[in-house]
Amino acid sequence: MSGTILIVAAEAREFDGLIARVGGRPLAWGLQFAREAELNGKRAVMVAHGAGMRMAAVAADTARRKVAPDVVVSTGFCGALDAGLETGSVFVASSVIHRESGAVYRCSEAGAGRSRRGLLASQDRVAWTAEEKAELRRTGALAVEMEAAAVAERAQTWSAPFYCIRSVSDSAGEGFGIDFNRMRDRDGRFSRLRIAMSALARPWSRIPSLVRLDNNCRIAAKSLGEFLANCRF
Repeated sequence: MSGTILIVAAEAREFDGLIARVGGRPLAWGLQFAREAELNGKRAVMVAHGAGMRMAAVAADTARRKVAPDVVVSTGFCGALDAGLETGSVFVASSVIHRESGAVYRCSEAGAGRSRRGLLASQDRVAWTAEEKAELRRTGALAVEMEAAAVAERAQTWSAPFYCIRSVSDSAGEGFGIDFNRMRDRDGRFSRLRIAMSALARPWSRIPSLVRLDNNCRIAAKSLGEFLANCRF
């Protein structure tokens, strides 16, 4: 294999679609998820350690101590800000803006299949209401997520080409019945216990919302895997 691609996500399930196509083997790197496989003639190292900037940085830095990537990719799910992006739509960022710092990172172009391209807003919180998404849309961003800026910063430091490829798990007009920002622990990860307790507090409204989100994530993971499997970085 010629060259190494480092692919960073928040959760292992965001790699489900890609793993279904490329397989691979686990890596004992002390992260929540680490795996390597061959991707179109290159070594692909896939890592995930939880949601948010801090955990994305930990995942990327841990991998960097093990390998020297030729290419860095931020991937996973995103929320749509533009009404033209539907569940499962692949979004390829042209630039990533860090909402907290204002830093802007240019992205390399990935064109392996049907996708939408544009500005991605990266922030360390969940855009959990349609109203917040509408406000973010006015910045010019087409989608929002929580880790890409941290990964982009490291790619820039390492002088490695940076790609950001996401798949939509929730539409622009879609809100969640739960404020997931209140479901995070001190490291930024989502607490399944807190989410379950919140859902049980209002089961008739919140459980259907969680089931819908889970189904959307399955759709997003499949389309993301199909796209990534055909990318030549």
